[in-house]
Amino acid sequence: MRKVGVIGIGCTKVGEHWATPLRDLFAEAALLALDDAGIDKIESIYVGNMLSAHTQKQEHLGALMADNIGMPGVQAIKVEAACGSGGIAVHEGFKAVASGLVDFVMVGGVEKMTDISTPEITTALMMAENREYSAFSGITFVGLNALCSRLYMETYEVKADEMMGFPVNDHINAVNNPNAQYPFKITVERAIESAMVADPIHLYECCGIGDGAAVAILCPLEKAKKINKPVIEVSASATATNVLNLYERDDLLDFAATRRAVNQAYSMANIDKKDVDVLEVHDAFSIVGVLSLEALGFAEKGVGARFAAEGEIAIDGDIPTNTMGGLKARGHPIGATGVYQIVELVTQLRGEAGKNQVKDAEIGLAQNIGGVDSTSIIHVLRRR
Repeated sequence: MRKVGVIGIGCTKVGEHWATPLRDLFAEAALLALDDAGIDKIESIYVGNMLSAHTQKQEHLGALMADNIGMPGVQAIKVEAACGSGGIAVHEGFKAVASGLVDFVMVGGVEKMTDISTPEITTALMMAENREYSAFSGITFVGLNALCSRLYMETYEVKADEMMGFPVNDHINAVNNPNAQYPFKITVERAIESAMVADPIHLYECCGIGDGAAVAILCPLEKAKKINKPVIEVSASATATNVLNLYERDDLLDFAATRRAVNQAYSMANIDKKDVDVLEVHDAFSIVGVLSLEALGFAEKGVGARFAAEGEIAIDGDIPTNTMGGLKARGHPIGATGVYQIVELVTQLRGEAGKNQVKDAEIGLAQNIGGVDSTSIIHVLRRR
């Protein structure tokens, strides 16, 4: 199996792109990535997306995107894993390069969510759960996470203010990210005073609805070394699944898919958690960030919320996390999120993160999930 490198990255600002079609959002990010890589030809495209059929009445995104960036004839495929679609696109591209099947691969994600109403988006997001046994009951995705949040707070005697570590951290970091959807700071008090969405989850604990696209260009590491840029290796790409139905799990507070995937990734990259310098966590809601932090091994079970609240995930903390704003403040355009994480890790490892730069960052880890940890995708990137 060949080693894989990242040679180009590009993304759009996350926001309400009313006048920009889905295909053009992807094209903007793709052209930026190609320019960054210094190439004009690729052999394969993987497009991560969850909702295009529902929000745009558009499928067949592989051929659509290949044609729209002026590369008809290139093999191109849409991949889907709910909110983990972007991460899965990177995973599939990694396998294609590592296997020797192709040399230059474009992996991207794109989503337009603002073109339909909030109730319609809420219904669409529940397609990530079991339609027959969960969604039919009327529960929403935030409702499922609220069940986990309530159980966590009661089990470990965690107070509401201790659950605000992730959103406060994300908003601080988003201030210096020109692509962030919500580049402003918030306080713990402001988060607690925000409207209750699904008890005990407040509005400022939830990621917003937004549009965006992100793209990375992968190739064999040996070819990446010949390009006049810092060499970034994809040292590991691993994915695992969990029991889909939340109510059938032995422990609602155990993100087993993330735990399995990260153990595979640590082994594949030949590293331990202590080697990770910068972390991207899928914090669609505060509780997701907390449980992810614990499943990844950076905090003991039941301690993740306090760990984040005490500043250990800050840029100058124990494990700098979501340094460009995470899902809460950079934004969460579903199918693109996993690729935004790769773009941001590459930016850190190249030393190009500006005011948010983590000093001497050499190894980064990204976790992207679909559903409530129903699918988890882990990537480890290393500066060579």
